[in-house]
Amino acid sequence: MELHDVWFVLIAVLWTGYFFLEGFDFGVGVLTKLLARDRTEKRVLINTIGPVWDGNEVWLLTAGGATFAAFPDWYATLFSGFYLPLLVILVCLIVRGVAFEYRHKREEERWQTNWEHAIFWASLIPAFLWGVAFANIVRGVKIDQHKEYVGTFLDLFNGYALLGGLVTLTLFTFHGAVFVSLKTVGEIRERSRALATRLGVVTAALALGFLAWTQVSRGDGWSLIAALTAVLALLAALAANLAGREGWSFAFSGITIAAAVAMLFLTLFPNVMPSSLDDAWSLTVSNASSSPYTLKIMTWCAAVATPLVLLYQGWTYWVFRKRIGTQHIADVH
Repeated sequence: MELHDVWFVLIAVLWTGYFFLEGFDFGVGVLTKLLARDRTEKRVLINTIGPVWDGNEVWLLTAGGATFAAFPDWYATLFSGFYLPLLVILVCLIVRGVAFEYRHKREEERWQTNWEHAIFWASLIPAFLWGVAFANIVRGVKIDQHKEYVGTFLDLFNGYALLGGLVTLTLFTFHGAVFVSLKTVGEIRERSRALATRLGVVTAALALGFLAWTQVSRGDGWSLIAALTAVLALLAALAANLAGREGWSFAFSGITIAAAVAMLFLTLFPNVMPSSLDDAWSLTVSNASSSPYTLKIMTWCAAVATPLVLLYQGWTYWVFRKRIGTQHIADVH
């Protein structure tokens, strides 16, 4: 296997890690409106991800940096063609981080309510737009012979991409609901499990349609295996949630995300960004990659840094592993 193939796989792993971890972050942000009944319950939800949300976003920075270094032409075409959606995502991530930190700085009702609105919308919009972006990458976009995107902004919002956005939005919200039920106690835990069941049914219907569309249009045998794994894992997550096995449900919802991302990358390979104008103009792992020497240096750096990051994040989750509830929230005077 060539180094550019290895880095295609590593970038897929990084995006999988990001969507697995940031997925439930986005879901919890959306649930602050769908699940929480008062400000205390909103604080419980936010506190479930409080110690880890910023560390989860490191996976996005790493995935973007790895794409820039390993496949500069892919990075350039992607960020020029998808400039506005990616800019909206970036602004939302900034606003969301500020909202987490500023929400409790003042006691005024309007101040806290406005930041809670920001958390909700800055979680919902990226959860939707990531699906739109990756669906377009798989479907193919208008790339000319100079490796430049020549489509328009509205071209990105086609039927397939909008369905992809709905799938990621519902899947992340379901993932977040399962995470909340795993991390909380009391009534909010029970309501989260009930909501997860309803969300899971909607997610299964949307995901089945999207995965079938992807398989019929661009899939092969390997992508079919990944798609079936995603569907079976989602059904298993629903069954475990109904049985009250939150840990297993969260694990299976994570496998669903991993399998869905794997299917998208398996469908792409050996392309990294197909051209809908001419297959000969598509960006591939070979014509969009950096030099072998650059990839070799990157491989050595990743081999040293990756285990350290995984150990640190694992330790963080272990320290903050206990459940919380409204009784753990101190009164604000």
